[in-house]
Amino acid sequence: MIRAVLSNPYHPEYGVATIPFPIPHDQYARCMELLEALEIGDAVKADCKVEKIDSFYTVLKRTEMLTVNVEELNYIAKRLDSFDTGEAAQFQTMAHKLELFELKDLINLTFCCQQATVITDFSDISAVGRNHYMNLHGGSARVDELEALDGVETARQLIENGNGAVTPYDVVYDNGMKLEPVYDGRFFPDYYYEPNAITVAVTAKSEPEDTEHITWLYLPVVQEEIDRALQRAGITDPADVRLRLEDSQLPNEVDVLLDMEYETLSDLNELAAATDGLSKADMEKLGAVVMLAEPKSAAQIKNLAESLDLFDFAPDAHTPEEYGKYMIRQSGHFDYDENLDAFYDYEKYGTERMNAEDGMFTDRGYIAYKGYYSMEEVMNGSQSSRMEMGGFSR
Repeated sequence: MIRAVLSNPYHPEYGVATIPFPIPHDQYARCMELLEALEIGDAVKADCKVEKIDSFYTVLKRTEMLTVNVEELNYIAKRLDSFDTGEAAQFQTMAHKLELFELKDLINLTFCCQQATVITDFSDISAVGRNHYMNLHGGSARVDELEALDGVETARQLIENGNGAVTPYDVVYDNGMKLEPVYDGRFFPDYYYEPNAITVAVTAKSEPEDTEHITWLYLPVVQEEIDRALQRAGITDPADVRLRLEDSQLPNEVDVLLDMEYETLSDLNELAAATDGLSKADMEKLGAVVMLAEPKSAAQIKNLAESLDLFDFAPDAHTPEEYGKYMIRQSGHFDYDENLDAFYDYEKYGTERMNAEDGMFTDRGYIAYKGYYSMEEVMNGSQSSRMEMGGFSR
């Protein structure tokens, strides 16, 4: 966690705002309000003066008194928050060695600092050699390679032939690392900071379809995050938004129904919010519900996800007998007595239930609708409106 005290570089008399980074989603809107009160916090411009910064990453204190962009500060905080102890040492030592101050350069360093070798303890030279070998091979190596490696000799060659730099943190060898422009100063590289329901690639229709100018959105987020992301992308007209579904934690039955040419970010975000946190069992159920209801849009799928209790689901039931067995043994609707198992006619009971229900078998199991209103009304959300008004007539 980084805590930054920010001010308006042109109007210090406005005071300061203390912002946590990464900014939690539930605090994002409030943090933006605090910055707007100081007339800073632009989505694109660097307009926030860093008065003070508190962080485990003390190398970031070199940004104090500089003017930075708040979204860049938020992005690098996400990157650093996921680093392990080794990566943290690589980042801090290389930032010091390369004398980096600008957030753009520091962000790019997070993508390549892993190539460097940092020696924190010279007492175990063999471990230094193994660590160096793995750094030279992308951070990993086969067990048999490491067992055959002469760690002491590898470390000796590094220390004698390498150009080690002594920093306030540790001794670092850059191993020929080059600072590549992964981040161009406008479009943040794709980075999964935390689990999310839907990942969308946003581009402008005025750009070629294979453009590298991609804005990544990890839904669900608050609306302010979407608005500011579009500002950074330079997209001011909603009609200019092109969407691509990059990744999803939703059932495949949902993914194949989403037509990104016609969906909106708002509807996708609401769908992500409705499904975020659903259990694995509920996700399975949602997949079956979608097969039964055949929704046509993210908005309709969202309404179904919020109405899962209107459906009975028998997972892995693909015959009337399996359905009847699930309902009697596992559904919780009956007091099942295994001593009477020979007297249960599962197939007959399953068939009778199916004849009285609006249901079907799917690849995931049997699903049946038990609601009062039609499924079409449920998908369109009209049943919620009626219930809020106290109406119960069809």
